[in-house]
Amino acid sequence: MTETDGLIAGVLLLFALFLYTFWPENSFASQKQKTRLDYLLERKEQLYENLRDLNFEYRAGKYPEEDFVSQRGLLEHETAELLAEIDHLQQV
Repeated sequence: MTETDGLIAGVLLLFALFLYTFWPENSFASQKQKTRLDYLLERKEQLYENLRDLNFEYRAGKYPEEDFVSQRGLLEHETAELLAEIDHLQQV
């Protein structure tokens, strides 16, 4: 392989990598539009994960009890409101 052949191969490889990296994808056009219920169900999972993390960090000693109780109360209240809205939307 000559130096020119190597240079041509390098340029072709660089061009192919450039196309692969920056080629626009059309998948955004085919994405499903999220409904309010989809959003709420995702938010519910986030809140449950936050509650699990809060309990874990409290048991690990990272939160004083007063902060833990107030934060848990806020998360539980938000979760209850969210679950009520989910129930309402699922009945409609």
